[in-house]
Amino acid sequence: MNIDPVIYRGRPEERRSANEERAYDTLDTLGIEYERMDHDPTFTMEACEEIDQLMDMKACKNLFLTNKQKNRFFLVVIRGDKRFVTKDMSAQLSLPRLSFAQPDVMEELLGCTPGSVSILGLANDPEAKVTLIVDKDVPKQEYFGCHPCMNSSSLKMKTEDIFGKFIPFTGREPIFFEC
Repeated sequence: MNIDPVIYRGRPEERRSANEERAYDTLDTLGIEYERMDHDPTFTMEACEEIDQLMDMKACKNLFLTNKQKNRFFLVVIRGDKRFVTKDMSAQLSLPRLSFAQPDVMEELLGCTPGSVSILGLANDPEAKVTLIVDKDVPKQEYFGCHPCMNSSSLKMKTEDIFGKFIPFTGREPIFFEC
């Protein structure tokens, strides 16, 4: 994988996709400082390991799930080093068994494509159709790593900014679970 090892502060000078630009606009509006690293598109947590090492962080896994009827949607955020077991979370939260939602629904609701799903996509869902579920250990991390709704860049922010500024901006109250 090709990685630009330079860590940039803030948004790129050149224009990016509309989804990525909206993510930067939201962070900038909220006064959330972030570092950015550009790289080839990544589709797995394993592909992000080198980026995590270079940025001295651990990116979170973001999973976009739905119920069997495909009428409820969930963004599940867990620490990148944890294994996610759907039935365990579903039992803990008294939710029906969940499965991955369709990519077109992800793009419609969060403005993200597969491999790019990010907590930052919640800013693209003003009607709050997507419920946020978070591993209880995520807020304990000093830094929060994710894509800016495009998997060719990675961001590093203070976790307290995500939970103290960004999530309140989206109007959501996270549901926490033990992963």
